[in-house]
This record gives sequence, structure tokens and C-alpha cells, in this order.
Amino acid sequence: MGIIGFLNAYAQEKSYQVYFNKLMKVLGTEYVIASIRNDYKVFKKSENYLVFINTQTTEKTRVDFPEDSNIREVQQIKIDSLGINRILVAGKIFDLNMKNGIDWDDPIQIIILSTDGKEKIQLTDTNFFTRNWVVDEFTGSLVVTGYSDSNDNKRYDNRDKSEIRIYDLKTLQMKGKL
Repeated sequence: MGIIGFLNAYAQEKSYQVYFNKLMKVLGTEYVIASIRNDYKVFKKSENYLVFINTQTTEKTRVDFPEDSNIREVQQIKIDSLGINRILVAGKIFDLNMKNGIDWDDPIQIIILSTDGKEKIQLTDTNFFTRNWVVDEFTGSLVVTGYSDSNDNKRYDNRDKSEIRIYDLKTLQMKGKL
């Protein structure tokens, strides 16, 4: 006769947490944006993403960002006279220095999304460290200050070049840099 045994297994219940950080109404549309952060304690990682919710149909579109990214700001840019209605996302989304994940030393990037979340375009170069930006509502331009890692050492130092870059928010192309 065989031996019948029982095995009990226990797991920590709080190994996964979801944080709904913010809700933002997208003016001129039927969309609301939810900013979400999931933390996985067991795997020691986190994920950030945005969910665009159509409040009329309840359809949702998820916009993912890399593991351990840090979304700093989500801002709507709406200029009716120029036909511009876009979402600007600023955050650390790329591990430029390759030091085991996105951290304090990595650059802030600017990403432009459509108002429904279905289009996603990284506006600033991966090696451009964004500092500040402002929208010129008269011309439909985004003016961005920062610096390029011109010596390619993956960090800011006195050899790097400070720049002002100007982007056209209609075409999403760089108009020039100073």
C-alpha cells in the first residue's frame, strides 16, 4: 500500500500591486487617460503604462513603456486654430548608461501620443537629455532645452553640448536647433 501525502504551499498575497496614479480628461474628445503603475515585489520590477479609455464605447487602448520607466508628466497640447491636439509624455524610458535598469542618470525623453493613444512617437533623440520645454501656441512649436551626450559616455559632463531644439507639433519633425 502506498503512502498518501499532502503538501501545503503558501505565497505572499501582496506580491503584486497596482497603482492608479492619475486620471486626465482629454479635452475635445471622448477619452480619459489613466496613468497606471504595477509593482511586482517578487520579481523586483515595475511597469508603467497609460490607458486611453473611450468613455462613450468603453474601448481602451494601452500604451506601454519599458520596464522600470518613470513617467514624469502627461500633458495635453490642444491648439484649435492650428488643428493640433496631442498628448505629450515626458519621462525616463531608456537605460542609456546600461546600469541594470532606468535610473536617476538616464535622460528624460519626450514622447508624443495621439488623443486616442493609438499613435506613439518618440520626439527627442535617445541620447538627448531633456531639461525644460514650452509650447508656442502661435506657431505650434515645442521648444525644448537640454543637452546631447556629444562624447557618447552616457552621462552629463562639461564636454556635452547644451542645446535648444524646436519641433513642429503638426509634423512632429525638428525644425532646428540652436
